[in-house]
Amino acid sequence: MNLRLAPPAFDPPSLAAGAVESEIAFRLGMPQLSLAGLSETWLLKELGHRHWMLLAQMAGRDRPDFRDTDGAPVYAAFCALSVAHASFAALGENDAVVIRSHLRRISRTQCASRHVVLRDGRAMGEVELVSAFVRRGAGGGNHSVARVALDGFPAPPAGVSLGLPQRAAQLRAGRLSRHFGFDLDGPGGEARFEIDPCPAQDFNGAGFLYFSSFIAFIDRAEWHFDGRSASRATTRAREVFFHGNVDPGERLAVRWRAARRGEGVLTHHCRLERVSDGVCLADAFTERSV
Repeated sequence: MNLRLAPPAFDPPSLAAGAVESEIAFRLGMPQLSLAGLSETWLLKELGHRHWMLLAQMAGRDRPDFRDTDGAPVYAAFCALSVAHASFAALGENDAVVIRSHLRRISRTQCASRHVVLRDGRAMGEVELVSAFVRRGAGGGNHSVARVALDGFPAPPAGVSLGLPQRAAQLRAGRLSRHFGFDLDGPGGEARFEIDPCPAQDFNGAGFLYFSSFIAFIDRAEWHFDGRSASRATTRAREVFFHGNVDPGERLAVRWRAARRGEGVLTHHCRLERVSDGVCLADAFTERSV
């Protein structure tokens, strides 16, 4: 496979005031692997858990049980993710890997974590996750979540957060006109692939369609539209911006808006929509080795 070379070594970030970090080791086996190397779905689930545990650590708690002033549960909903410098196909059975993570607060309601996967001290991929604290509205469903600020965390830094948080804010505000080489203002393709999420497989314990399921649906759509020519496609880079969620029993559609092929590379822009009302749930930009 034509893989993007990983950085020569892990460059540990300098921790900002109030930031926290952790490190965990794994011996890769079948739960952590896919047909094409390290399982991105497994990795994202693990990193979502790391992010959640680091939030508790940042707040000085032994477990991440967050509640608002009325006692209602508060969750960290992911609003953006980035995968970069990924060489997941180079990882295989019995490889020993380390995941180094650090989390920082970026606003009153948002936190961002960065995770680096290392083998023998060499970075094999980086993942960034941006989350916002949310609670359900009076109706209790997944259509009516609202951001909330929590006490007990270090003060957010002054100024604008750059990088992934900034791109997410620009896209939500309609100020991002191009991304991954795609024109975001154009009509885009109309091909769509409908999915009926399974409550037993695709929703998390908080009752939300889990962020890793969005990625799995994007890969299923890629397989539907373009995958027969590349059964071992693997992610080189990916950015996903989350806008909404669904309740159990609701269908969603992955719209195949645009795609291009280069030598050994497939890049595409997908949009996930709620079938019942057409609301946009996520925009996903993916670069894959094929």
